[in-house]
Amino acid sequence: MTISAVATRYANALADAVTAPGSAARPENVLAELRAFEAALRASTDLHNALTSPAVPPGRKRAVVGRIGDVLGLSRLARNFLFVLIDRRRIAELDEVLESFEQVVDERLGIARADVASARELSEAQRAALNGILERMTGKRIRTHFAVDGSLIGGVVARIGSTVYDGSVRGQLDSLGRRLATEN
Repeated sequence: MTISAVATRYANALADAVTAPGSAARPENVLAELRAFEAALRASTDLHNALTSPAVPPGRKRAVVGRIGDVLGLSRLARNFLFVLIDRRRIAELDEVLESFEQVVDERLGIARADVASARELSEAQRAALNGILERMTGKRIRTHFAVDGSLIGGVVARIGSTVYDGSVRGQLDSLGRRLATEN
């Protein structure tokens, strides 16, 4: 997913508010609250249309968000952030903003993101072991996203930023093929 500069600006502003000295808000709690609101927004076409329509006055949109916030138990910070998005007509970009927010907070906390693809579903023990290996290799804490890639024969492929660690059978066979080709 490509994240726009606008979403990144809003994400940075939210991260500044959450990580400000004296802020009682925890990034993971604010993110969970906003993801819950986003799920409600996604689940209701009528709600989505009402909050994104320029025909609905911002005051009415704020009232709707306030009521939903009561039901979801949103913190003051999460509500105020949603109000800003409504006032600036950016509520439709909430998903993109939250994705960028996760990246910004991870970066500020020194957490690297890893995408790991495996030939089959990994057990919790395998995931923990792989996560530990990646943390030792990078010297950072790792937030790992696991996926199954049916095109792999076996093993795993991990991507951290622009670096790819290929421990797959296919990768090893390709490497062997290149070495054999250069020896001739």
